[in-house]
Amino acid sequence: MAGMAAALLITGTVGVGKTSVADAAGDVLADEGVPNAVIDLDWLRRSWPSPPGDPFNGGLALRNLRAVAANFLASGAERLVLAGVIEDRGERARYEEALGVPLTVCRVRLPLAETRRRLRGRHVLDPEGLDWHLARAGELAAILDTAKVEDFSVDGTSAPRRVAEEAIGRWRP
Repeated sequence: MAGMAAALLITGTVGVGKTSVADAAGDVLADEGVPNAVIDLDWLRRSWPSPPGDPFNGGLALRNLRAVAANFLASGAERLVLAGVIEDRGERARYEEALGVPLTVCRVRLPLAETRRRLRGRHVLDPEGLDWHLARAGELAAILDTAKVEDFSVDGTSAPRRVAEEAIGRWRP
């Protein structure tokens, strides 16, 4: 896989396992001897309060991504694996520009009932967060279905390592 650097974004609705799959994808690449970095976009946007008109801190995430991606690439990473949500093609283009390398998008899909089951387990001690995430899961799935920002999709019902292996196998820039 040596050669030009490239990025893979693992996307999907809340609760499908984006972060777990991206983390596992980094492990798959490392096991193959491919220099890589894994970036969770949620951490690049985590700031409060968010500015008016940007409830998910998208502008901040892009500014941080530009710096973080450049640092990882300058340090020798050949593959960047990201976990996060991109809701439209314009946003996808902005992420690719910020990365400075070609971006491929893989959507992890799960039946909504399974997504909600996972969310209930994740938010067992956070009923307010659970309510928001349960509502957002269906809303975001519909947005992603319409936007079609992904280059390909993978089934997220398997263990994260297996989902990551499928995503990496289909990516291969």
